[in-house]
Amino acid sequence: MLVGGRLYEPNEGIRVNAKANDEVRQGELVLVATPLGNLGDISRRALEILETADVIYCEDTRHSRVLFSAYELAVRGRLQALHEHNEASLCEEVVERVRGGAVVALVTDAGTPGISDPGSRVVAALAQANLRVTTVPGPSAVIGALSISGLDTERFTMEGFAPRKAGERARLFAEWVRESRTIIFFESPRRLATTLGELAEHVGTRQVAVVRELTKLHEEVVRGTVSEVAAVFAAREPLGEIVVVLAGAAPEAAPDETTLRAALIEELRGDVSVRDAAASVASTFGVAHRVVYQLALELRANGGF
Repeated sequence: MLVGGRLYEPNEGIRVNAKANDEVRQGELVLVATPLGNLGDISRRALEILETADVIYCEDTRHSRVLFSAYELAVRGRLQALHEHNEASLCEEVVERVRGGAVVALVTDAGTPGISDPGSRVVAALAQANLRVTTVPGPSAVIGALSISGLDTERFTMEGFAPRKAGERARLFAEWVRESRTIIFFESPRRLATTLGELAEHVGTRQVAVVRELTKLHEEVVRGTVSEVAAVFAAREPLGEIVVVLAGAAPEAAPDETTLRAALIEELRGDVSVRDAAASVASTFGVAHRVVYQLALELRANGGF
């Protein structure tokens, strides 16, 4: 079968034990990305794996049955539940299945397993056991939202779901004040207005994109400053799955030489070595150590402190 430009043979994944001259099946765990909403987004290779895997662990078997029904995939009793509440207890079971030669597929309700979804613990267990883990890449709410946000895509950080408690959110948002990378996080519809309002208190003028119902019929992207978008959602309660993409902090202007010299003099008056003074100032201002160290040497040589 030709799938995605690669020829897949029916017995691929089987290796021959030359000594015993019998076939030994090579087990593996396959993380299969599934559509975020539009069922047409699944790949042909993903369908092949779901059709042929020995067992398929699903975040919600009822949800996965919709996909199987749409593509007329045989269930044959292969669907098993694996979610946030039982993942830890099932790790050893999955390890033993793969060690025994089974091809095990893992899917979540939507998107890529293990990314703010069940799967990461199982993968870690397989890696620890030195067993094969592979992926059928595809839909990802994180990458999808980032790609259409209109914000910088070169450097970004994924923060998962925003904390539920106000105090934890406040501490996290305070850290984001200086974060220069684009920030991506998930939020529930009922908490979105509150979260954006609190975020506006820290970075109200920064650009943000709220991506709702990605790939679905009512897909929506609301862009603007955090304060502007917070006002939009304070006036209406959204529905569906939500990804928030927040612009990073603008780079701070590099300190001039006068500022660096003044900081070095203050450090050196504290009876510390030139090297330690330079290291402290370089760290404080985010300047290359060699530049600050050279200034410190010049100050000491000229008696400037």
